[in-house]
Amino acid sequence: MILVVAAVLFTWDIQHSAYHAFYAETARSMTESWKAFLFGAFDPGSSITIDKLPGFLWPQALSARIFGFHPWALTLPQVVEGLLSVVLLHRAVRRWAGENAALLAAGAFALTPAIAGLFRTAVEDPAFTLLVILAADATLRAAREARVRPLLAAGVWVGLSFQAKMLEAWAVLPALGLLYLISAPTALRRRLAHLVVAGAMCLAVSASWVLLVTATPAKDRPYIDGTTNNSAVSQVVGYNFLNRFSSIHIDARKTGSVAVSTMAGTAPATPSGHSRPTAALWVKMFGPSLASQVGWLYPAAALAAVCGLVWRRGRPRTDPLRAGFVLWGVWLATYFLVFSAGSIGGHTYYMGVVAVPLAALFGAGMVQFWRAWRRGGRARAWALPAAVAGTVAWSSFVSVQFPSFLPWLTPAAITLGVGALALLALSRKGAGGARRRMALLGLGAALAAMLLPSAAWASTVLNPTYGHSGMGSTGPVAVRRHTAPQRTAPHHPPAHGAPDAGKAAKPSDGASLDDRQRRLLAYTRAHQDGADYVFATTSWRTASAYILAAGAKVLPMGGFTGTVPTPTEAAFRQLVATGRLRYVLLGGPATTQGRAIAPWVRAHCPRVPDRTAQLYRCSPSSAGR
Repeated sequence: MILVVAAVLFTWDIQHSAYHAFYAETARSMTESWKAFLFGAFDPGSSITIDKLPGFLWPQALSARIFGFHPWALTLPQVVEGLLSVVLLHRAVRRWAGENAALLAAGAFALTPAIAGLFRTAVEDPAFTLLVILAADATLRAAREARVRPLLAAGVWVGLSFQAKMLEAWAVLPALGLLYLISAPTALRRRLAHLVVAGAMCLAVSASWVLLVTATPAKDRPYIDGTTNNSAVSQVVGYNFLNRFSSIHIDARKTGSVAVSTMAGTAPATPSGHSRPTAALWVKMFGPSLASQVGWLYPAAALAAVCGLVWRRGRPRTDPLRAGFVLWGVWLATYFLVFSAGSIGGHTYYMGVVAVPLAALFGAGMVQFWRAWRRGGRARAWALPAAVAGTVAWSSFVSVQFPSFLPWLTPAAITLGVGALALLALSRKGAGGARRRMALLGLGAALAAMLLPSAAWASTVLNPTYGHSGMGSTGPVAVRRHTAPQRTAPHHPPAHGAPDAGKAAKPSDGASLDDRQRRLLAYTRAHQDGADYVFATTSWRTASAYILAAGAKVLPMGGFTGTVPTPTEAAFRQLVATGRLRYVLLGGPATTQGRAIAPWVRAHCPRVPDRTAQLYRCSPSSAGR
């Protein structure tokens, strides 16, 4: 039943899925050639890569090759990844805490708003979330019997998740390593040796694509976006990692990354030493925009982690239940800190990796609380009503931040919560079967009270008003972000963003060209005269429609941010001189690289007459002038 609900949430109306700007164009380009597929080229001509590692797009590109390039074809792999995530989380929690805990965890996971939105969105995190769940499941298996093979598998899964999310994937390693280190039933020396071997496997798989790109001559591959030195290492370490922490005054420019202050969606950095991160930086995970997407069960999960560790004191080192609470508790704490310090902007799909430990802790915690309640007579029995009261109170607080959205939700959750507490209290006074039935009714009402707000928000993906935000959001947060000016120019970014801010969703008809664009493309193709590219543009945004609609070999300048130094003026003139490029389309969004080349184009290339666009024809002879 849980899987059916998840399938409905993930697949509902996916035929109207949105194209995710920049990623969808890359997926289309990756279907045009295996070179573009391997390197994750943004354009079909493979002049520049996407500004991420391309692993998360490989399933999308394969799906589009099989089914044709449609929005739903790009979304379908994420649906499959979501359903597998639900199944595998259930298996991992069952292995750790039993069937009842597994069912609760799988249900809570599927009903998390960020999860309902995530697995219908063509971004990096669906694949990433699935792969780290696989890593957790493998590590739990390895820790049970000190088996090195599943631990090596965990290293492979984390390494593959690196291909989807880069260094963010490694943030799960402390939780996985600590689980094995403290609980595997073998000598400390063997545990450490096993971890070293698994770590080497993780490093090898993680570095595989970066090493491939580094070993490939620059002339035989696309330029690496996000960098000033054409280095995959710079893209991973500087552009996609260190730049995320500009809010705490980390400057990645020396690593070969483009400057933070000019990155799309990134606020200018404050000079180091002149200010400190504000308190809001460290509490943003509790803010309404993120808490409403992933945080409804914060109190229950936190109490579960604490009680799971405290109540298991004195147990043998190898106690698997306590080890599991360590795994999920450290996982949750690590990503809380990473996302609090890092810039994540409006990218609520990042929250998928937080929903995993929250759901696991909720499932196992509620089982432990219920057992303690049934035993009664001790202070531990109060954990269940405390979890119910705390979670309902917190949910009500989050819900009232959106007073016009589902106004019945807070009263309903409070009513269910009070009813659950009353039934649990009355069950203390009953006897025999009546007491058990009263307690079970109380437990059912408690679970309903805690899960109702999350489920109500998640269900909004069934409503087309909320269903396709492109950022993995649900509810009114999705509506606000979908209508916000996300497609801002690189030099006028929204505050507190990240390197991929501004990649807003495009409507499902975004792959169509208007009459002017069709005429321009037809003209340049008809007069291409053997050139590699139909024309060059000043930005990826101008090239976007032509790539999405026709897979046209358009040459974009400047990468995603517009500041990447490719093509240089010398390289551009060489393309013209060798006949590989004949047409240049100026205008559109202004970019640093486009502005650098545009004066030469206007000075040396005649404008094509009778065209509404600023289309210029450059001949090989003009390159020598």
